[in-house]
Amino acid sequence: MWQHTAAGGAPGMAPVPTAAYDADTTAPADDGYTPTQRDLPVLGGPEAAAEPTPTLVDAPGHAAQDDQARGPLYVVGDVHGYLSELRAALREAGLVDAEGHWAAKNARLWFLGDFTDRGPDGVGVIDLVMQLSAEAAAAGGYCKALLGNHELLVIGAKRFGDTPVDSGAGTASFQAAWLLNGGQRGDMERLQDHHLQWMTRLDAMTLEDDHLLLHSDTSAYLDYGDTIGAVNDAITEALERRDPDETWELFRKFTKRFAFRDEDGPRAARELLTRYGGKQIVHGHSPIPYLTGEAHTSDEDGAEDEGPQITGPHVYAEQLAIAMDGGVTMAGKLLVSRLPLTG
Repeated sequence: MWQHTAAGGAPGMAPVPTAAYDADTTAPADDGYTPTQRDLPVLGGPEAAAEPTPTLVDAPGHAAQDDQARGPLYVVGDVHGYLSELRAALREAGLVDAEGHWAAKNARLWFLGDFTDRGPDGVGVIDLVMQLSAEAAAAGGYCKALLGNHELLVIGAKRFGDTPVDSGAGTASFQAAWLLNGGQRGDMERLQDHHLQWMTRLDAMTLEDDHLLLHSDTSAYLDYGDTIGAVNDAITEALERRDPDETWELFRKFTKRFAFRDEDGPRAARELLTRYGGKQIVHGHSPIPYLTGEAHTSDEDGAEDEGPQITGPHVYAEQLAIAMDGGVTMAGKLLVSRLPLTG
């Protein structure tokens, strides 16, 4: 069942205006960052986490494919540590077998980021994605991933801990923000250098078959370059400098959300598509019920209505944007979808 919320707000929080939010926040956007409540729901707990999958590090990238050899394209929304749900969704889509190994031949699979936090086994999710990257490449396909704001958060928490950063709204730290946004101590204990190295190398955006793939529904990508390559290079170089304030600024910008949702959304979407190419943006980050305004509170008698049932991606902004975060952390659905969407 869905956690019932005021439209546009976060679970359990009082309703606030929805015109502009920091992602993962419950306050109107400003120059700072406001973390969410600490007790976001987790299905199971660390004791329920599956054993992590053995990791294959630095798997080779996919070889160039001609048009006839290119397999079908799939995207995965936010996972947030829900390893069992991810395995089930990939199996249902025919991408992995019963043992969780790549079974999709030359298919192309992109994860849209946010592998950790809130759910029980974020490191297990990272290990699985790394494993599938190697297995897909060996089979003639590929499995790749984009950098999400929670990757930035966990990188910062691991590297900088309680080091003070200037949040724009006072002193903050990555450690505090990570815990307030669902950080799981079991993940931090198991996170190793090769996981950090892998995350810091992830691209922030890519173009596949006229689909511009991003993690966050924000226009902040425009601040980092005029081409996809320039944006990816700028963000990677910033992470490699290991500066806590610079990393915090990345995190702050990519927690913004709802750029394509409201009246001005189609214009914002067209601006990104004009700059970076493609005909349609595909993103995660913002749970679909928040985009649609269907996250409800209880009625005056205290009765709770059934929340929205997510069955697939949400297409909006005059068909220019596709949202892929089905709200698995809210008892929603972990979405794995083939592009282009049909029906």
